[in-house]
Amino acid sequence: MRKLFGTDGIRGVAGEYPLDKKTIHAVGHALGDHLSDGLVSSGARRVIIGQDTRESSGWIADALAQGLAEAGVEIENAGVITTPGVAYLARVQKFSAGVVISASHNPWQDNGIKVFGGDGYKLPDHIELEIEKELFALLSAGQKEAGSSHSLHVNESMRPAYIQWLARSIPGGERLKLVVDCANGAAAALASEVFSRSGLSAEFINNTPNGRNINENCGALHPNVVARETQARQADLGICFDGDADRVLFADADGKVVDGDAVLLLLAREMKRQGGLATDTVVATTMSNMGLEIALRQSGVRMLRAQVGDKYVLEEMRACGAVLGGEQSGHIILSQKATTGDGLLTALMVVEVLARAGKPISSLIADLKVFPQVIKNVRVRDKQPLAQIAPVQAAIEEAERDLNGSGRVVVRYSGTEALARVMIEAESREKMEKHADSIVHAIRQSLGS
Repeated sequence: MRKLFGTDGIRGVAGEYPLDKKTIHAVGHALGDHLSDGLVSSGARRVIIGQDTRESSGWIADALAQGLAEAGVEIENAGVITTPGVAYLARVQKFSAGVVISASHNPWQDNGIKVFGGDGYKLPDHIELEIEKELFALLSAGQKEAGSSHSLHVNESMRPAYIQWLARSIPGGERLKLVVDCANGAAAALASEVFSRSGLSAEFINNTPNGRNINENCGALHPNVVARETQARQADLGICFDGDADRVLFADADGKVVDGDAVLLLLAREMKRQGGLATDTVVATTMSNMGLEIALRQSGVRMLRAQVGDKYVLEEMRACGAVLGGEQSGHIILSQKATTGDGLLTALMVVEVLARAGKPISSLIADLKVFPQVIKNVRVRDKQPLAQIAPVQAAIEEAERDLNGSGRVVVRYSGTEALARVMIEAESREKMEKHADSIVHAIRQSLGS
């Protein structure tokens, strides 16, 4: 079982284990060794590194690069760039791997390390486990701490190559008024040029990162901010990214948030209309609303559910031949275009659909009837298997009996934080709240921090 890698790489508080310089240095060395052990078939081992706007991202990238260099790996630094930007560059420019220094939607004090293979896909769990084993072996052998003198030179050609691929002419898009929230994150370095080169008029907010304001009361973590601005500025559409811009959420002209479920419905219908929805299947997750499943079914589209985490959505897509999948949180995967969720790409696709239809987003998803849903987070001291905790299982089973098919219960651990997440959907809001509180209480009593 992996100890460091979660559903989205290694994550923690910057400067503390496992994101102290010594461990980061070992991560780079272990990754470099693994590349030489068979992840790369032939030729020079080259790794591209990108980062978000946190003040810790620079020294973490430096420490990682030192470990990679010790293992004989050549390194290119793309500077501040989105997570999907690194995945794209790793694939098209034939790097052995791509690494992103980012903690996505987490606060500025946190950071993380995400690794992509040379094919642009996130590493499978078994590869991450092998890298972990090598990492722990290096630490046990007295792996040294990274020095302080090394500093990565930014290759200024990297970001423009990604921007050029993203930018597309959107006929009719100039008629739309957009408000774009960059979350003071990686999108701040790219979004303005991408939208301008696509012929779109946009007003940008939260696009002045200072190292500590990433995700702070802004972006996809706080979509009501762009929703209020969209309504106040009488715009047609609000768009908000998370810190590394692999997620995107929207807001309509009335200031209502449009989540990833609604985006999946919008894109699925458009792709099916154009004959591009392979197997007429969409892959969502266990957290996606029952209303999405019903609306897709009425449109002749099958919905499958994967476990939470965009890498698991993609695995299911590849297994069943689907080309569209995503999460309620705003990870949308368009596998014919990209190997991971890309917030900028998704935003352009949504704008293109609205421009072509000549209708507001609210009218295109008006029939999506969302079942009442509550998600509650409980901080835990450790992640014991929930199935082995009798009071928690009793509360879950009681909820399932009472709902009797008219709702869903999903209880799981976060893959990136010390949290248990309790999600309940039900036709009855009273039952939903009652059972959510009961399960939360059982978890808190058994595992609460």
